[in-house]
Amino acid sequence: MNEMTLPRGPVTSPSRPDAVAALPEPAPTAPLRAETPRTQAGARLILALGIFLFGLWTIHEFLPALAWAAILAIAAWPLFARAERRWPPGRHNIVLPALFTAGVGLVFLVPLALAGIQLAREAHVMIGMAEDARLHGIAVPDWLGRIPGAGTAAAAWWSENLAQPSGSTALIERLNRGSLVGYTRTLGGQLVHRSVIFGFTLLTLFFLFRDGRALMDQMRSAGQRAFGPHGERIARQMIASVHGTVDGLVLVGLGEGFLIGISYWIAGVPHPTLFGAATAIAAMIPFGAPIVFGVAALLVLAAGKVGAAIGIVLFGFVVTFVADHFVRPVLIGGATKLPFIWVLLGILGGVETWGLLGLFLGPALLAALVLLWRDWSGTSIETAPPRPETV
Repeated sequence: MNEMTLPRGPVTSPSRPDAVAALPEPAPTAPLRAETPRTQAGARLILALGIFLFGLWTIHEFLPALAWAAILAIAAWPLFARAERRWPPGRHNIVLPALFTAGVGLVFLVPLALAGIQLAREAHVMIGMAEDARLHGIAVPDWLGRIPGAGTAAAAWWSENLAQPSGSTALIERLNRGSLVGYTRTLGGQLVHRSVIFGFTLLTLFFLFRDGRALMDQMRSAGQRAFGPHGERIARQMIASVHGTVDGLVLVGLGEGFLIGISYWIAGVPHPTLFGAATAIAAMIPFGAPIVFGVAALLVLAAGKVGAAIGIVLFGFVVTFVADHFVRPVLIGGATKLPFIWVLLGILGGVETWGLLGLFLGPALLAALVLLWRDWSGTSIETAPPRPETV
């Protein structure tokens, strides 16, 4: 059989000599390997995590402002919700959020303004005292020689050095050197930075008041998708812990400052209002109030009022003991469902790690951790097994 050969050149159709037959289709190549849903989910997770971290790094300087705004919004939300029910928002929901934001700002700005005015007055007095010390020296205090032990030697040193115009002038010049200028520059820079953070805090707080309900719905939906019903429970527990911490620290601290401030006024402490405000702020941190009323007692003691100084110390310790051991455990522990030792550790650890912001973040984080532990261990406050009886 002869070998069949293929015709060369274009192939024509028998019916249409001028038609060129279509060339055969090339063989299909092997398709690319389809990515599995697990691989795509992992890639999306890595991309989302990277975008999230870069976003946090971009705004990391303003994270304290956002955190403070969230804490203030949580603390004031019950009152804001009550006002919103009383005066429902209209088409443009900006009046009520603006009023509440301004109110929160005034709570901080009014005491600072009063303290600044008082400090300005004191600065004028201190300048006059420095000028008088430069010209005539600093007289020996009467109480210095009555200190047991080293009182006589201290009074003699004071008389030889600070009581003379030359010695007091040298001391004032030493204080006026570059270290004081450096402290002033540092204080000015910190003041500007804190003012910017406070401004962004109020701006964020306004938007949280205005869009708070929509944001809560979004967070609730996201928590349900990510963590199921446990996510909402953890969020509610953290919010409750913030409310309890505000009541137990801020309100109780203000009460301590008011009561101890009355003792300042009775004992004749200079500027009792300022000392009372400083005591209220210090009382928000556990074991902080004794530092302030201790200084006030020393000032009264320097004026020769020994009984009044002892009264300030005793009354201050009684007030702080009752507040720290009876009032705060009920307010904070009841809201966070934590033993007070864990609340105390959360407050102190939070302050050490995040500063004043840790007053509220510390107990909230520990409350969430304890809730996770109870869910994982299958126990709760209501279902915890009873303790075995001891003989």
